[in-house]
Amino acid sequence: MAMMTDPFNFSKRCVVVTGPIIVGAGPSGLAVAASLKEHGVPFHILERADCIASLWQKRTYDRLKLHLPKQFCQLPNRPFPEDYPEYPTKKQFVEYLEDYAKHFGISPQFNQAVQSARYDETSGLWRVKTVGAGSQAGNRNLEVEYICRWLVVATGENAEKAVPELEGLGEFSGDVTHASEYKSGEAYCGKRVLVVGCGNSGMELGLDLCDHNAYPAMVVRDSIHVLPREVLGKSTFELAVLLMKWLPLWLVDKILLLLAWLVLGSIEKFGLRRPSVGPMELKNTQGKTPVLDIGALSKIRSGDIKVVPGIKRFSPGQVELVDGEVLDIDSVILATGYRSNVPQWLQGCDFFSKDGFPRTPFPNGWKGQNGLYAVGFTRRGLSGASSDAVSAATDIRRVWKEETKPCRSRPAAACHRRRQPGEFRDSEIPLKGAESEGSAVAVTRVRSRWKDPTES
Repeated sequence: MAMMTDPFNFSKRCVVVTGPIIVGAGPSGLAVAASLKEHGVPFHILERADCIASLWQKRTYDRLKLHLPKQFCQLPNRPFPEDYPEYPTKKQFVEYLEDYAKHFGISPQFNQAVQSARYDETSGLWRVKTVGAGSQAGNRNLEVEYICRWLVVATGENAEKAVPELEGLGEFSGDVTHASEYKSGEAYCGKRVLVVGCGNSGMELGLDLCDHNAYPAMVVRDSIHVLPREVLGKSTFELAVLLMKWLPLWLVDKILLLLAWLVLGSIEKFGLRRPSVGPMELKNTQGKTPVLDIGALSKIRSGDIKVVPGIKRFSPGQVELVDGEVLDIDSVILATGYRSNVPQWLQGCDFFSKDGFPRTPFPNGWKGQNGLYAVGFTRRGLSGASSDAVSAATDIRRVWKEETKPCRSRPAAACHRRRQPGEFRDSEIPLKGAESEGSAVAVTRVRSRWKDPTES
């Protein structure tokens, strides 16, 4: 008897989707959708939040700007407006993304969180189960099982906040906030604030706290590269990209470090140790982004931002550091970054490792097996996501074109002709409990590959 590993549960809505399902409506998901749109391939986007780019709209601080020039951050087939500054603000970037979605006619299904997704070997299709999220949590109408040929994982590197385990933090009597909840230093005026983390966010939060008359101390546990954002009015990142076209990586790193020393001077005396590996090599091999300084280093020099070593333990109103020093503090801000959440919902697949990133390194980590794609996991920012989006959409379009073209050499009943929703041949019966999205090709595919569990 031919049995499915997990029979369809018809107590929930079952929707057959023609084309791929894209999980996530951030920049990565929008980039894939727009690229598919250009190829004429239908798609369906699932987003757990109530808006596009929820990270940018709801989990970033007010003063945030793009750290790289806009030409390295634009999505496929639509540049930033010419009147935008070289480093667009958070508000401008969100407006760009909203215009991008409107221009390409992208309409995600909001408030639908993917609970599980797995490939069904018997039917040869992906089964994606969703539940209501946000204001729609508990809405039984959003408990849906989608069936599709392709699955694009576009939830990105920053889906969930990363909160480390710090001894005694539960006993600390002051405010504890993750950087995703921080908006402005205005609420911290006159307070002693411990910033845990020294990446681009940690540095910029420290600067913002200083601008609002707070007294920040920043935990720097590991070595870190700090580079000037610009050298002689030229973007350091743009310069690095140009140099890497002509010079080996090790030489580019030496040039960048020399320029950093000329512009910023020595940073070791301020408690900032540089890694032994160069900034670009470290970025390419481990995904660790160098800090692009926009003013925090001058605050460190002046003592307005105090650099401290690792944390030993917290106690009420205090923190003890690994060197034995004890600081009186009022608040803690965890600038400890984010993590992927893919392992929480993608099942039966070893394409992603336990940390939620593709096992295959860039530039080949965008394609898995059985119609699985990953976009936004390159650790190379928006430019890496755009590159993967174009690759994934082009590959899907190739298979889509092959499977939907007319087949004159075979009987008409075997052809994958695109038809209108609800249009079936006399010999076909729609899949019980399933609603068709798009043409009836996907319904035909389900019928031809899926076998009733009760059949022998």
